[in-house]
Amino acid sequence: MSGMRSPFWEKMTCRILLLIILTSCVSGSFVVNVTQTCYQAEENHNITLEWTFTTKPDRSTKTLNILCELFINDKVSVLHHVHEGVEVSESQDAKFSGRVQSDKDALREGRIRLQLSRLRTDDSGLYLCEVNTDYGFSVGRCRLNVTAAAETKHQTPTMNPQTESRGSICCGFLGDMYTYVPIYLSALKIYTVIFM
Repeated sequence: MSGMRSPFWEKMTCRILLLIILTSCVSGSFVVNVTQTCYQAEENHNITLEWTFTTKPDRSTKTLNILCELFINDKVSVLHHVHEGVEVSESQDAKFSGRVQSDKDALREGRIRLQLSRLRTDDSGLYLCEVNTDYGFSVGRCRLNVTAAAETKHQTPTMNPQTESRGSICCGFLGDMYTYVPIYLSALKIYTVIFM
């Protein structure tokens, strides 16, 4: 099947290319950014995903349309949807039902803050947030990796807590091509653990 492309991937490729083209057309006037490109979390915890976008003080939120989606392989799930300033909870995928809280005050300030609670490992994936207003269109992307609680404890190397400094780096482009590498730094050695 390597020579054949599924209709989903063709559609997805066209959609991403269109988003890139449209984003580059209005990049000078309207931009959606992510506050963090990669998020690492453990299942059953909560996390806040955040995007920022260009606002104009004279514009009403009634011109605001937002669609935040999770992409995993060939499946798309709606995380959050706002149409003409009004949240459309009916569009939300059942897997997110009752687990997503949006900050409406932050929205007026040009920030999309979505708290996702009771994380599950199947929440891992690429999150795209499209923002469309009467003065521009853009998209922001981030990646979330949720590890199983036992898996995280099993894979973490034992180190002296006084010399440990932990960070997270995300490498890659789309879909499953991302690799997460938490890095542990000590005075003399660098350890890496790759979560897949």
